[in-house]
Amino acid sequence: QVQLVESGGGVVQAGDSLTLSCTVSGRNFESLAMDWFRQAPGKEREFVAAISWSGSSTIYGNSVKGRSVISRDNSKKRVDLQMTSLKPDDTAVYYCAADHVSAWYSGQPSHYGMDYWGKGTLVTVST
Repeated sequence: QVQLVESGGGVVQAGDSLTLSCTVSGRNFESLAMDWFRQAPGKEREFVAAISWSGSSTIYGNSVKGRSVISRDNSKKRVDLQMTSLKPDDTAVYYCAADHVSAWYSGQPSHYGMDYWGKGTLVTVST
């Protein structure tokens, strides 16, 4: 079984930066693609970023592209999401997800395809 725990959420001001972390327990972390999604009140869950098991490939959602960097440390079983120039529209619960994939994504992955989920961490961006 794989368990994911997010941390790093909080209240920040527009323009600030924030780093979210996801710590993974269980086996085979090195074989998992790791993803971040977010969900704002009343909206569908939205893809944010993903990183391949080796860290050599990344993909970003359109809403955060150019403002975020996803990284992973397989020795620590941790995935980080660095976000900069935060906007009020970034306010959401951010979820870490893990995905058993045989090949890297051809496009932005759907949240329906994820194998494991964390409980989420709330990010609130104030004006």
